[in-house]
Amino acid sequence: MTARRSGPDLTEAILRTTLDLGQELGYAKLSIEAIAVRAGVGKHTIYRRWSSKGALLLDAVLSLGQSSLDYPDTGNVAADLRQQIYAAVDLLATPPLRPLFQALVGEAQHDPGLAAELNERFITPQADKTVARLESARDQGQLAPGFDLDLAMAILSGPLYFRLLITQEPLTHAYVDRILDALFLGMGPRP
Repeated sequence: MTARRSGPDLTEAILRTTLDLGQELGYAKLSIEAIAVRAGVGKHTIYRRWSSKGALLLDAVLSLGQSSLDYPDTGNVAADLRQQIYAAVDLLATPPLRPLFQALVGEAQHDPGLAAELNERFITPQADKTVARLESARDQGQLAPGFDLDLAMAILSGPLYFRLLITQEPLTHAYVDRILDALFLGMGPRP
C-alpha cells in the first residue's frame, strides 16, 4: 500500500512534474491532465491549488530560485548589479527555465489574471530590489543625486527582456557587461 502524499510533498511533486513535462513537451502541449497523470493525482487536486495551467506554471517557475536573485551591497553598485544580473542570466540558462519563462510571459499577454500575478509576485519585487540597490548607491554618493532610479531599472531590464522574448539571442555575461558599461557612462556622480 502506497502512502498518500499531502501538503508540501504533494505540492512539490506537482511543481516538479510541471517543470519536467514543460521541458519535455513545451508549454503549448503541457496540460493539467498530463501533469495530473504523471504526478499521480487527480485533476481536481491540481485545480484546487491552481486556477489555470498558467498559474501552475508561475508557481513552478518561481520555485526554481528567486532567492538567488537578491542583491549584495558591497559598496560598489556596478559590481553588485553585475553579480545579480549574472545570477539572473545563469538561472535563465538553466533548463527548463528559459523556455518556460518565455511561455509564461507569452501566456500573461492573453491572461490578465496571470499577468497581474506575474507582475505582483516576480516583476515588481525584482524591480523593487533593483531600485532599492540603486537608491542605496545614490545615498552613498555613487550615483548622481537626481538620477532617475526607475528609468535606470527599465534601462537595465529592457535589453534583457528584448533578447529573451523578442530576438531570443543568448543572454551572456558579455552582454550584461555591455549593458552595464553603457548605463554607467551616464550614471556617475557629477563633479
